[in-house]
Amino acid sequence: MAKMARTWWGEKFLDALAVSMDIGRLKRGRSYAGPNRLLEFDISGHTVKAKVRGNVNHYFGVYEEPRYNVTVRLKPITAEEWERIADSISRNAAFLSQLLMDELPANIERVFTEHNRYLLPRTRTDLISKCSCPDYASPCKHVAGVYYKIAALLDRDPMLLFQLRGLQFTTMQEKLASSDLGQALLVQKDDSDRMIEYSMHCFTDPQVEPLKSDDLKSFWQGDNPLPLVEYDSSKTATPAILIKRGGEYPAFWNLDHSFIEVMERVYSRIVDKNKASL
Repeated sequence: MAKMARTWWGEKFLDALAVSMDIGRLKRGRSYAGPNRLLEFDISGHTVKAKVRGNVNHYFGVYEEPRYNVTVRLKPITAEEWERIADSISRNAAFLSQLLMDELPANIERVFTEHNRYLLPRTRTDLISKCSCPDYASPCKHVAGVYYKIAALLDRDPMLLFQLRGLQFTTMQEKLASSDLGQALLVQKDDSDRMIEYSMHCFTDPQVEPLKSDDLKSFWQGDNPLPLVEYDSSKTATPAILIKRGGEYPAFWNLDHSFIEVMERVYSRIVDKNKASL
């Protein structure tokens, strides 16, 4: 069975659910995260609302297929707490630069724990849920299905955690960019990205001679072969910006292992196979 979460932040998100409900409901909840069960799903602010298709159960007097309304959210972080957290991040160049580049630092929780808060849920009190089903347990299997769906979304967009905690990630980026260190990093980035253009070059123009018909074979095939280029496939190649920008698990990628790792192996094989022609 494919894993419901494929990144460390997705798995950490589900860890809180594992300590909040019994193992039986948790396992059954996995089946409620798919499109056949999850009929409606919407994230508005830091609240998630969904409609889940239940089961007919004659033993309990349920003769028509029910529809259950589910509402889940994380315990929000207050605006004052977000201000203090943003101030701490703005003094850390590593965290600041990664967040401005839409990357989630691996040890970002260190900043939150300094303020006795967490970005990822850790305890049962972090999860707030409600379901219209008759199950006495909370969270129920329908709620678990919605949380599994959220974990899958976090695999693709971990910045959704900020929104679920009560702050849009774009708002956090604006706060960080307005700090002194944030402005300095953005200026440095703009300088490195700026292209240098010259109105004229300082070299003499090459002499151009008309191509003779007898020279066509030499033109296309070359009288003297180009020297072979030695290439070490173990060295890191130029980063594939567009692929890495899509993340480890882009929307079209349904496998459990990283798309970027697969593409890196493909690139190495292509280079090794064709290095003689480079």
